[in-house]
Amino acid sequence: MLSVFDQGPPPPCPAPFNLAAHVLRRANDNLDKIALSVLQSDESLDWTYGALQAAILGTATGLLKAGLKPGDIALMRLGNTVDFPIAYLAAIAVGIVPVPTSSQLTEPETARMIADLNPAAILRDPAVACAAHPFQITLEELSHMRALPPAEFEFGDPNRLAYVVYTSGTSGKPRAVAHAHRAIWARQMMVEGWYGLRNSDRLCHAGAFNWTYTLGTGLMDPWTMGATALIPEPGTDPDALPALLRQHNATIFAAAPGVFRKLLKSAHDLHLPNLRHGLCAGEKLSRHLHAQWAEATGTELFEAYGMSECSTFISSSPAHPARGEALGQPQPGRRVAILGPDGPVPQGQEGTIAIHRSDPGLMLTYLNAPEEAQARMQGDWFLTGDQGAMAVDGQITYLGRDDDMMNAGGYRVSPVEVEAALSKYPGITQVGAAAVEVKQDTFVIAAFYTGPEKLDDDALRTYVEANLARYKQPRAFIHLPELPTGGNGKLLRRALPAYFKANTP
Repeated sequence: MLSVFDQGPPPPCPAPFNLAAHVLRRANDNLDKIALSVLQSDESLDWTYGALQAAILGTATGLLKAGLKPGDIALMRLGNTVDFPIAYLAAIAVGIVPVPTSSQLTEPETARMIADLNPAAILRDPAVACAAHPFQITLEELSHMRALPPAEFEFGDPNRLAYVVYTSGTSGKPRAVAHAHRAIWARQMMVEGWYGLRNSDRLCHAGAFNWTYTLGTGLMDPWTMGATALIPEPGTDPDALPALLRQHNATIFAAAPGVFRKLLKSAHDLHLPNLRHGLCAGEKLSRHLHAQWAEATGTELFEAYGMSECSTFISSSPAHPARGEALGQPQPGRRVAILGPDGPVPQGQEGTIAIHRSDPGLMLTYLNAPEEAQARMQGDWFLTGDQGAMAVDGQITYLGRDDDMMNAGGYRVSPVEVEAALSKYPGITQVGAAAVEVKQDTFVIAAFYTGPEKLDDDALRTYVEANLARYKQPRAFIHLPELPTGGNGKLLRRALPAYFKANTP
């Protein structure tokens, strides 16, 4: 048998369609129900479905009054506050195309995005770094828009552009991933395929409002179901999370593996009486961490695998837990294969994880780089770049990347991008970047460089802080007499972690 999972397609996305309208489809039936609680140590800041919908559609009216029109691109440079999802859904509601970005990005990084996107406007918190742009709508202006009369949803072709997210490409240049309105329709496959989500759930996500993992799993998916989203206020100490989960009766807890790791290390009381299970994504979940969580809390952790180009599409779930080292299985409605050069490989054999072009969650293309998008296709399959093997029951084991992409703290980072920034630093003649394990299951980015002499680590940190987002910054700098190369002189990035161990006491 070949490594193909196909149990039939999901129901087709309705037409006409609007992503934001789908997210708010339960609002009118739940006007007084709490849609969002921003968790604080002594209380919570609550938003009902009625208030949330009014704020979103009022902001949508304001964006149109400001001169934006359907099809315009709006780069989002907002912080970790509720303003972020409100502005994001407001733009989509009236056909404006938002580009959510991390507040950690530096001014030079945003300058490259502005040149790439040519946005009509920037939605801007003055406290968040951003390159110059002639039309900026401030956070204060966005807040005042909430009181305006509600806009009408702009319905249309579900395949039209809805939003854009950036991902690190293997070329080292971040790519603008263009997604259609239908992308939210595809997320329904996660409800049973990963979450086990019910409308009575109170789902707490430990991430920031302006992280796409939080935006999808922590906010839009619970709202689509009519459930309640719980988000800790910005700056919440991870040590405070168990008490918040208990205090606010969280039934599902979602986070990156690093958060679960911190809780297990520092929390004194992980008794969580209302918690049914946890959700984990962003980087590979180790079996050691999984077992520790289950023992400490008496609840399961369900892992999901995905990427910016298609969100998550392989996962374990309450109905179908993962076996052994497996990630889980393709979600119902997905069509997934393990490919070799000539197509699907026999079950049990290693190949590249791929998803069919018909998946409603698959991106439209890379903006301004359609040739790169096409290069990721093998026939009707989109190649993830990750290696895996499929068992006879469809469960898939992750076997690593076929390129050198790094994963630090749940963010995928191109080593080429880190190397390009550091190669400009005086005194560096050659540089390589790799993720290294500093302790069990904890990885950071390290930079390995050659030059006449060892450079000052503090000066290098200051330089990368000004030129790379925090999650892209190396945490260690290793001076070597030469970098490992292959017979053709090409840098062997996979050999770099061994040099870290050799140079670390």
